[in-house]
Amino acid sequence: MKITEHLSKAKKVLFSLEILPPLKGNGIQSIYDSIDPLIAFGPSFINVTYHREEFVYKKREKGYLEKIAIKKRPGTVGICAAIVNKYKIDAVPHIICGGFTKEETENALIDLNFLGIDNVLLLRGDPIKTEASFIPEEEGHHYAVDLVRQVVGLNQGIYMDEDLQNAQPTNFCIGVAGYPEKHFEAPNLKNDLKYLKQKIDAGAEYIVTQLFYDNQKFKTFVNLCREEEITVPIIPGIKPISSKNQILTLPKNFHIDMPHELVEAIEKCKSDEEVKKVGIDWAIQQSKDLIEFGVPCIHYYTMGKSLSVREVVKAVF
Repeated sequence: MKITEHLSKAKKVLFSLEILPPLKGNGIQSIYDSIDPLIAFGPSFINVTYHREEFVYKKREKGYLEKIAIKKRPGTVGICAAIVNKYKIDAVPHIICGGFTKEETENALIDLNFLGIDNVLLLRGDPIKTEASFIPEEEGHHYAVDLVRQVVGLNQGIYMDEDLQNAQPTNFCIGVAGYPEKHFEAPNLKNDLKYLKQKIDAGAEYIVTQLFYDNQKFKTFVNLCREEEITVPIIPGIKPISSKNQILTLPKNFHIDMPHELVEAIEKCKSDEEVKKVGIDWAIQQSKDLIEFGVPCIHYYTMGKSLSVREVVKAVF
């Protein structure tokens, strides 16, 4: 079922999950172990993230260095198929610009279509760690809006090979990312919303936000979206904090602010177990407030650790 259908048919606020693919060489069981504790609460859909390749240099004969591309977390298409097969829950693969040509993207979408997976979340993706800014693949897409246009084209039966006869259209429901505190490359939030609206106007049907800890920032974001005539459903993203170190790493990695009250509470903790309790309580209050605000669904980032999310979902849903 399409995400938009889940949302339109729901008689209550839904919740969804986001999981990380296992590291290369690990089995699918790690995915099941992160999903199993939450199945009893009825997640409506599960997103599977994708991380682009990284580059390493390996020493060869005579001291030469060889630049090698590695993908640490491959297998998004296969993981989505496994989730649908095992749990009969809709899986949503992340499709990114970075590291892929348009043809490779089309082939991945064809495979997903063959598997009956009819939802995708389209993202530009992050730059490679060694790059100062995002550099697209040769013959690849520069921006998420370009991905949206490609998927909309496939939904209309328009493939890259113009000579195809009677090409079958796909039927993907398209989601995109939103940033309540703006994308880190945008000069300001209003400018960022301009690009978000371009993705919606191009055919995106719902928005999932970057994680945040200040609900007021999300509410302001939603109100500004509506002022810009962005009318699609907006799903907030939440991640319970689980370690003291995260008050440093999360703002740096996700370009977000953390409320002073939350930071103070975490700094007083004497162990990560105490931090987890603070993180769970904060996420519960966030969730209840967002439900009161009228969100259609809450999206929980598990980051491979689902036990804290289980406690939040148990208290809220």
